[in-house]
Amino acid sequence: MTMSALGEPCVLLKLGEIVLKGKNREVFERRLISNIREALQDVGVKVDVRKRHGVIAIFLPEGAGVEQADAVAQRVADVPGLVWIHRAWRVAKDPDAVLKAGLELVGEREEARRGARFAVRSRRRDKRFPLRSNELDRLVGGAINDEYGLPVDLRNPELTLFIEVDRDEVFVFTGGIPGQGGLPVGSSGRALVLMSGGIDSPVAAYRMMKRGLHVDFLHFSGIPFTTSESIYKAYALVRKLDRFQGRSRLWVVPFGKAQQSIRTSGQDRLAVIAQRRLMLKTAEEVAHRIRAGALITGDALGQVSSQTLANITAQDNAVDMPILRPLVGWDKTEIMAEARRIGTLEISELPDEDCCSLLAPKRAETRAKIADLKQIEKRLDAEELVVQLADSIQEYTL
Repeated sequence: MTMSALGEPCVLLKLGEIVLKGKNREVFERRLISNIREALQDVGVKVDVRKRHGVIAIFLPEGAGVEQADAVAQRVADVPGLVWIHRAWRVAKDPDAVLKAGLELVGEREEARRGARFAVRSRRRDKRFPLRSNELDRLVGGAINDEYGLPVDLRNPELTLFIEVDRDEVFVFTGGIPGQGGLPVGSSGRALVLMSGGIDSPVAAYRMMKRGLHVDFLHFSGIPFTTSESIYKAYALVRKLDRFQGRSRLWVVPFGKAQQSIRTSGQDRLAVIAQRRLMLKTAEEVAHRIRAGALITGDALGQVSSQTLANITAQDNAVDMPILRPLVGWDKTEIMAEARRIGTLEISELPDEDCCSLLAPKRAETRAKIADLKQIEKRLDAEELVVQLADSIQEYTL
């Protein structure tokens, strides 16, 4: 591979849902570019991020090599709002330069060495380029066939060479990394995730990040009746999820004494739902303080006794703030598969002393009545207790 033929390594980013936006599309693009620049601070490579028509190009400093381009591509693959990330080569807007770069790039691929079927896909965003897309396909494809003897297969190629003619240069590349899709984090506002140490809530947080929400995390610890293990676990999960949004914050509420009060209220079967309502009330108070507009939970309808339709309705009644449940229609297999894909499953499966285990009755209520729950809250003086709990939170920054 010669630098004279292939030009400069760069990274080409393809936008997804953003391209469907109307007059406010530029707002989403600005947010996405800001998120990309922030994410690339971790890589330690000074880059030039430029918006083009329907794509974003990342140019590396002079002298940067393939390793730096690969590092940039891998990092931005975690940024929601992008559907494809291509580690590309930037070459001059000259048919001969494009031809030479295409030959060199295909010749480096393992598929070419074993005689793979190939295709060339050209796109001419700049109509001033002297060759049309189909003419460029024939020119480069014919040269590849002559040079390497590879068979052409336009329907089901094993190797595809992409050529994109842009305003100032031509991008040449093969393959790419799938992106996260969705919307740029922060474009839809802020929300607060009720983060347990389980499998569901981290996945719920990720799904809402993909819908453009920047999220904070609220964890309820059983302290002083449990150890700090659940806090360490929640912190590890937040660190894993932080690569999708950055600037994540974890808030921890010492909830053990409040649980003890619920346990002594004499309503054993309602204890879990009463606890859940108190958590939501506390989360709502915290959300107001940090200016979050919604709560997020990992509830999935019917997964456990507290997640029946009647019990979910009883929980919704506890607060005025919207409660978002992105996993409500998912089954456990789907949730676990997503957790495995985003890298949270292994952490979630680590043992810890969950605060919810302190209130596990032999039989839990599946049809909780709101009036009964309000009576429990009246005896607990729930409104005052919520303020005390919110005042006791501790912040953990990454």
